[in-house]
Amino acid sequence: MNEENRANGEDKETLFSRQIGAQAARKLKAQHGAAKSIWFGLGMSGLIGWSVTIPTLIGAAIGIWVDAHYPSKYSWTLMLLLMGLLIGCFNAWHWVDSEYKEIQEDLDE
Repeated sequence: MNEENRANGEDKETLFSRQIGAQAARKLKAQHGAAKSIWFGLGMSGLIGWSVTIPTLIGAAIGIWVDAHYPSKYSWTLMLLLMGLLIGCFNAWHWVDSEYKEIQEDLDE
């Protein structure tokens, strides 16, 4: 009888310890996710800002150079600045979309 009680007790302890372990893992994951989300959000906003700013500035710089060396009645600076802005916005959209999909995949798991 002691062996049966010991076996049933071990099964209950094993089940109980697994439940506690799973609960602790969920809690740690949630705590890690909260800290990660703050820094992740700041980093992502910086990434988005730079992914728009850099192509815009490059477009403006090339436009200034073209206007200085090849004068025309059209402003290459303005056209290339707008083109750089569009490329930067597309680039930022791509990053946000890929991160959104990754977050959705994590939530589905």
